Amino acid sequence: MEAKYIGNKDLLELEKTAFLASGNISTEDVLRCYDWATEMRDRGACVVSGFSSRLEQDVLHFLLKGSQPIIVVLARRMYSRLPAQWQQAIDNDRLLVISTSTTPRQSRATAMERNRYVAELCEHLYFVGVTSASSLYPLQQEFKEKC
Repeated sequence: MEAKYIGNKDLLELEKTAFLASGNISTEDVLRCYDWATEMRDRGACVVSGFSSRLEQDVLHFLLKGSQPIIVVLARRMYSRLPAQWQQAIDNDRLLVISTSTTPRQSRATAMERNRYVAELCEHLYFVGVTSASSLYPLQQEFKEKC
């Protein structure tokens, strides 16, 4: 499947850090993620994620308050209309939205494909809340040199 894009494709040329979070996150990890997002925002680092879980959406909220580049990778077909809160970042050429699937909704399988795409795309990976039982664990092990 060929990916679809909305936004600034030049962001793909930047050094990128992926944010990949497990579905089971401790309160301590949540607070650490908020600090990490604020640090990435303040550094102007390009962050890539699916931003689909509640925690990931919170991280995106922190990032959108800054001016650094952001890449959102969807595990579903491209939105017909982007969320309103993304528009300013699109207008300022600091957001790229990529769709890696043609399915109307994200599924476990398309999320796994998306996560692999993100891991391959980025130079650095930041995993949160991953245990040996997590679906992200094999990916974390495969790409541990980027962590």
